[in-house]
Amino acid sequence: MRIHKIRFQERKSAMSTLFQSLMSDECGFIVSAELVLVATILVIGMIVGLAEIQSALVAELNDVADAIGSINQSYFFTGFSAEKGYGQVKSKTYGSTFQDIRDECDGNQCELSCDDPEGEGWK
Repeated sequence: MRIHKIRFQERKSAMSTLFQSLMSDECGFIVSAELVLVATILVIGMIVGLAEIQSALVAELNDVADAIGSINQSYFFTGFSAEKGYGQVKSKTYGSTFQDIRDECDGNQCELSCDDPEGEGWK
């Protein structure tokens, strides 16, 4: 029983010494404060960078949409016919045509955004 009491007192004095040295040491506080500051600046910079990437990506996708919208999809083909002779029609195919017109959002004419906010009515 006496051996356990001595070991406990030795541990207690060692813990006390360690606690005192940790309380008097201020180097870790400065390093952690600097790390928080650097991490905050990095996160803010990353948010700004991601916002710029998003803006550039939207602009490029808008260009792709304008290019697709400007494709002219008009077409036509002529008909033909064949006769047996003596004015009898053997076969006949009629021609067709389609004229492409500008759609509502071709050439970036329409806005894809939310309506203006409206105030609340009486309750």
